[in-house]
Amino acid sequence: MNEQKLKFLQEDFIPLIKHLAPDAKGKWGKMDGQQMVEHVTDFFKFSTGKLQYPLVTPADLLPKYKAFLLSEKEFRENTKAPILPDEPFPHRNKVMHTAVAELETEVNDFFTSFKDDAEKTALHPVFGDLNFEEWVQLHHKHVVHHLKQFGLL
Repeated sequence: MNEQKLKFLQEDFIPLIKHLAPDAKGKWGKMDGQQMVEHVTDFFKFSTGKLQYPLVTPADLLPKYKAFLLSEKEFRENTKAPILPDEPFPHRNKVMHTAVAELETEVNDFFTSFKDDAEKTALHPVFGDLNFEEWVQLHHKHVVHHLKQFGLL
């Protein structure tokens, strides 16, 4: 387990997000700051099974995708998840601090959901079934991507 990534997700990520304006524009992509926060919130919901979507990656490609996930290669700018629409979803929270509070809850729920079952897995629609360590790797890779997108890292 990469303790540095674990610590980043548990302690450093949310304080960085709290500095983001809801209407902030990213260095790439179409989402504004609040849309990105809500997008990352949904991503955490996949890791706890609160949101589910079928696997879209062909089985023969999963080893290649998993190798990327486990690598230190970053997501490229403008990487688009195949399950997302071309246009960002509208804000679901009226204000940014509510969106950040929802994100914080989902991050905490992620750690709680795996606490008592180290062998638990949850399905990611692109990368397949992931265990806790793999989800930590993916969440870290994903949040770093978006923090860089909005100039927070």
